[in-house]
Amino acid sequence: MRATAVVLVVTLCACAPSTPLPTAPPDAERGATVFVGARLLSGTSDPPIEDSAFVVEKGRFAFVGARSAVIIPEGAAWVDLTGKTVMPAMIDGHSHIGYVRGTTSGPANYTRENIIDHMHRFAYYGVAASQAMGSDFGLLPYLMRDQLAAGVDPDAARFLTAGRGLAPPSEISPSNMRHAAFVVTTEDGARADVVELSSRGVRIVKTWVDDRGGANTQKLAPNLYRAIIDEAHQRGMRVAVHATGVADAKELLRAGIDIFAHMISDVDDELEALFREHPGTVVLPTLPAPRLAVHAPQFESPPALLTDTISHAQIERARAQRAALTGEAATRAQESWAKLARGVARLHAAGVKLGLGTDGGGQNGGFIGWTAHAELENLVAAGLSPAQVITIATRNTAQILGLDDLGLVAPGKSADFIILDANPLDDITNTRLIADVYLRGHRVDRALLKSTFAKEMVAK
Repeated sequence: MRATAVVLVVTLCACAPSTPLPTAPPDAERGATVFVGARLLSGTSDPPIEDSAFVVEKGRFAFVGARSAVIIPEGAAWVDLTGKTVMPAMIDGHSHIGYVRGTTSGPANYTRENIIDHMHRFAYYGVAASQAMGSDFGLLPYLMRDQLAAGVDPDAARFLTAGRGLAPPSEISPSNMRHAAFVVTTEDGARADVVELSSRGVRIVKTWVDDRGGANTQKLAPNLYRAIIDEAHQRGMRVAVHATGVADAKELLRAGIDIFAHMISDVDDELEALFREHPGTVVLPTLPAPRLAVHAPQFESPPALLTDTISHAQIERARAQRAALTGEAATRAQESWAKLARGVARLHAAGVKLGLGTDGGGQNGGFIGWTAHAELENLVAAGLSPAQVITIATRNTAQILGLDDLGLVAPGKSADFIILDANPLDDITNTRLIADVYLRGHRVDRALLKSTFAKEMVAK
């Protein structure tokens, strides 16, 4: 018999939205706008265009190049960006949307309103889309995915969903984000679960193969995850896995896994060789939390961008959690971060495609959006250059998620971009100096969003 979710009561709240979103963004048909004068980082490995011009028309880039080469459409509006830097909007390839609300976290928070709030936060931070990895349930995520992809809320990022993940019974409890996962106990059941996800238009299947540091003695068996991978591939879907152990990672590579949703705990010669044998397999390192043991200045002196969206109570809780990490635990955490950083650099040097993935809303709590910028900083700390990291966060992640119209400032792409007050090639933390964010050619009303976030923090 096909396994079902262990928690049913909370699925009742994941139903159709109580009130419909608008049917179209209000500025979908406005005329062309020419943006001139910015240093332009296109999202590729090409050098910046120092005095750029780009034309946005009907939500897409119509021309991108040097100011001297631009052909100006008749009647176009002008925006002078002299002294600014422009880069593509980022994409978060691994998140858990809808669970965190203030200092609380759990399935009870999973509502239409909270999902929209999270996607507003992503947009505020310059993230154009985020992929929820296996923690969604009910019909609501599919409705929200389709509506936000259509741009019905112009100030919201796109919401992508893997639907319900596939997990062994040991991974599931009523209070965690795997509470509604498909319970995988047989190959036939696993295949049936993949078929159902395919019927919902899911493109990435999420599963877990992890012993949780020895606490989980019933990991998903190889025959079961091989069935998941095989069925998904037959249906043109890919499989993302939470698997951090090096031995499991090797077997998953041999089984044809597509995406590692976290960084593997260690990288040895055999693992590197297996990645070379499977060049299509990618890694989303999810580095914000692992580096907190050695670097967390945002808790000691929170920058304005962080306090725009995160309450004092949330920051104080994070500060206390970090302060409690002392002695041997702190030493182990520091050693773990150093090993992860070496592994990231080694995989990147070996040509493994890396993407931006933060686990935002999961292990990183409610720091939705901020964690994308923390991931950039931590990738640079691992040894990558700011230019490489920007490509990872934009073009690479768009390619990993199959978002053909995102990730680049290039003709024909959706006009999703960030305007910065300083150059992130000089200092990657300059991505936090956001002047404006545009999604689909629409200037996100960050002032209104900031005001809304402030009211919510007071209310909570």
